[in-house]
Amino acid sequence: MNGTHIFIISGPSGAGEDSVIKGLQKKRDFDRVITTTTRAVRPEDQPGRTYYFVSKEEFEQGIKENRFFEYALADRGNYYGGTYSEIERVKKSPLPVLWKIDYQGVLTAKKLLPEAKSIFIFAPPEVLRQRLLKRGESEEMIRKRLEYAKGWYENEGIFDYKVENKEGKLEETIEKVLAIIQKNL
Repeated sequence: MNGTHIFIISGPSGAGEDSVIKGLQKKRDFDRVITTTTRAVRPEDQPGRTYYFVSKEEFEQGIKENRFFEYALADRGNYYGGTYSEIERVKKSPLPVLWKIDYQGVLTAKKLLPEAKSIFIFAPPEVLRQRLLKRGESEEMIRKRLEYAKGWYENEGIFDYKVENKEGKLEETIEKVLAIIQKNL
C-alpha cells in the first residue's frame, strides 16, 4: 500500500487528540505510526507501543544519520519524530493508520506523503487553557503551550479537515473523525 490509508491527527496540547485517537481505536482496528521521542516515560506509556523512547544524544545521532522522515523540537525541549523505517512499516499495513504529529510534522509529511489525509483537532484557546489547568499544568507551562498552539491556528490551511472538539462532546468529535476516515478508505 501507499500512504492513502494514513490519517494524520494533529492538534495543540489540550485539544483532545489523544482522547480522539483512543476513542477511534475502540471503534475499529487501526495501526499507528509510533513516534520516537526524548521525553520522559509516563506511567501510562507502553514503550514500543505508544512511543519509542531514546536519549537526546541518540535522537540527535538519528538526525545526523538522516533516519527521520520528520522531527520537531517541541514546547518542553523534547524531540519528537517519525523514522523512515516506521513509515515504511505502516505503509505495508493492511489496516488504516493513525499518525499523531504536530503542525510542523504535518508540513513535512504532506510534502513527502501527499496522499495522507490530515485532520486538525482544535478547541478555542480559552478551552485549551481550561483543559491544561485541569491537568495541573503550571501557569508558565500553560503560557508556553498556548504560545506553541498558535502554530496550528496560523497553519490551519495545511489540513485536509478541521474538527472542533467541543467541551463535553468528545464522542461527537470521535464520530466526526471516524466518518472522515471511513469516507477516505
